[in-house]
Amino acid sequence: MLELANKTNEEQAALAQQPSKSTSIWRNRAFLAVFSSYSLSLLGNTFHSIAINLWVLQTTGSAKLMSTVLITQLIINMVFGSFAGTIADRVDRRKLMWVTDIVRFVLVGAMAVLIYLPDIPFLYIVLLSGLVAFVGVFRGPAFQASLIEIVGKEQLTQAVGAISISDNMTRIMGFALGGIAVAFLGGAFAIAIDAAAFLVSALLLLFAGIFPYAAAKDTSKPQASFKHDLTDGFRYVWNNPFAKAAVLLLPLVMFFFLSTFMLIQVMVVQVWQAKPFIFGLMEACIPMGYVVGSILIMRLDQRLKHRGKWILGSVLLMGPAFVAIAQMPSATIALPLILLVGFLFSFSTTIIFIALRVAIEPALQGRVFGLLGALTSVTPPIGLAIFSTLSDLYGPALIITLSGIAMFTIGIIAYQKMKTIREFN
Repeated sequence: MLELANKTNEEQAALAQQPSKSTSIWRNRAFLAVFSSYSLSLLGNTFHSIAINLWVLQTTGSAKLMSTVLITQLIINMVFGSFAGTIADRVDRRKLMWVTDIVRFVLVGAMAVLIYLPDIPFLYIVLLSGLVAFVGVFRGPAFQASLIEIVGKEQLTQAVGAISISDNMTRIMGFALGGIAVAFLGGAFAIAIDAAAFLVSALLLLFAGIFPYAAAKDTSKPQASFKHDLTDGFRYVWNNPFAKAAVLLLPLVMFFFLSTFMLIQVMVVQVWQAKPFIFGLMEACIPMGYVVGSILIMRLDQRLKHRGKWILGSVLLMGPAFVAIAQMPSATIALPLILLVGFLFSFSTTIIFIALRVAIEPALQGRVFGLLGALTSVTPPIGLAIFSTLSDLYGPALIITLSGIAMFTIGIIAYQKMKTIREFN
């Protein structure tokens, strides 16, 4: 291990600025800058997604062309997730993040120019959108794996909770603002705003400085080959009981939760025939429940004991909640249950993301989060396709009920079999 005397001046300065156990995460300059950068980058992603989709529909009127863009992005996330995670474990994660933001700024800026010009072939937009998605794949695992380098283990719960809240609020705001911008300003200007968000995000990362808890790398040892590191990541997940359980459980939760929530939306319109105001309240219940759950996790922090049981218990309880929602006679009566589902979803995901950062060696976190990101990006679309088809055949209420039963069963099996998660404290 390198001695303090061998550290660069920058590393020594970073160590001197390490926050104490009692310091708020909001006084941690590196976290504050990276948190702001993440929120802006995520805003850019959601803004980009809705702006491109609306522009495609407005200019071509083709849902097939819009789905082409979405499928391209999905395939890129699925194929390159583990590859990107391995890169994140081999390089300076902060540098990787700001480079991806700068590259996306250039690509999205070019896209805005092309959209402004008349008669641009649609293929160019698909290619640029695919490149934006490809570059963005590298930022995800780099950010997820760098969090423990920024705040350390003591402030991890606070940091993950804050990011979970920002994640929900930013996605909602991004979709809303993206739609408004396209409607009133046009596709080119809306996408130019998106490019600016990536540029500011990159500048914030530069302002963050060296991450306080980033471990110094021993350059005296030869670095393993990329192929070795990539296969080592898969081997680690397969051989580590906790990592393997988390990588199995989270995609399953995403599969059933997002697919079932889509059917609840269908039920609100087709079965309950609710007014737009009630539909809007229902849409707000999930993120509101998630935010309440994340705030509670942050407030309790280390006082929250038996956290593994909270994870599995939340998964288990979402099943009966879905079954109960399917039996409700109206959307208004179902709203508290939908809010509860959002709350339970927060406990089943936020805590496990904290646990992963605690249980997994920091040098391997990029590969684990890269693989996890690849799986969680592909399972929801598959679930949506399956559940929507079954709903058309048998009605949303029955499929929501069966989904709830399946989730309850998964919760019981996970509680019995996933000992490493159950015993996490």
